[in-house]
Amino acid sequence: MRSDSPLLGARKVRELLDEHGIRPRKALGQNFVIDPNTIRKMVAFAQVAPDDSVVEVGAGAGSLTLALAMVARRVVALEKDTKLIPVLEQVLQGHGNVEIIQGDALEHDLGALEVEHLVANLPYNVAATVVLRALEGAPEIASLTVMTQREVGERLAAGAGSKAYGLSSVLVAYFAEARVVTRVSRRAFWPEPNVDSVIVRLVRRPSPAVPQEVFFAVARAGFAQRRKMLRGSLRAVVDPPDRLEGALSKAGIDPTIRAEELDHLGFVALAEQLRPFISKA
Repeated sequence: MRSDSPLLGARKVRELLDEHGIRPRKALGQNFVIDPNTIRKMVAFAQVAPDDSVVEVGAGAGSLTLALAMVARRVVALEKDTKLIPVLEQVLQGHGNVEIIQGDALEHDLGALEVEHLVANLPYNVAATVVLRALEGAPEIASLTVMTQREVGERLAAGAGSKAYGLSSVLVAYFAEARVVTRVSRRAFWPEPNVDSVIVRLVRRPSPAVPQEVFFAVARAGFAQRRKMLRGSLRAVVDPPDRLEGALSKAGIDPTIRAEELDHLGFVALAEQLRPFISKA
């Protein structure tokens, strides 16, 4: 791999896109990273070792891909927009450790890529779905480092009781420990979005204590009526329903608590007690 290639800045990204007759497409959530310092931060937070393999979801114009190619043994650049493939081929020419794949991360088999890390600049409308899909479908991915809209990123890493805490927070927490590692100015992108972004670092947990289908059934039922007490919201998935009060007690959970107040470990404890009685698991 080559370590002497300069990172792409704002002018170079615009020149590349102009050369190929490409305008950013709002429908695809295309906001290209144009700040080399932000790119360096992403790579540093990803903690990719020289022997590691990494997939970049939404490689775009290749600015982040290029930086990853300098540090990783193997990089898979996954890009949905067919028009950007020639741009990537031009930018990454000479980097034999990069494989460019035209494909959609919402459909592509991420598990078949055989990588240890995922790095991505994700549009807000697909960020949670891509993260959960990678965590669920590619167990060999040990870490994810994603940049996305601040509100979405904070939701992915939110803890119980916080305003951002919701179902996606709990489902992500089942697989990984997530935290917001830094904020990113909107000026790091072109076109400049209307909101700031954050970088979220997710590290996969060891094997979960309870089966996924049980945990997800409990979490989804709890958040289906998030303002309702758990002893009411969970009755729909517990069979027989009269087992619910006992399970809450054994898990050490106040029956009047709401889903938005129960943390990941609380959901694990509750799912373990309800495991024999989940009707939709």
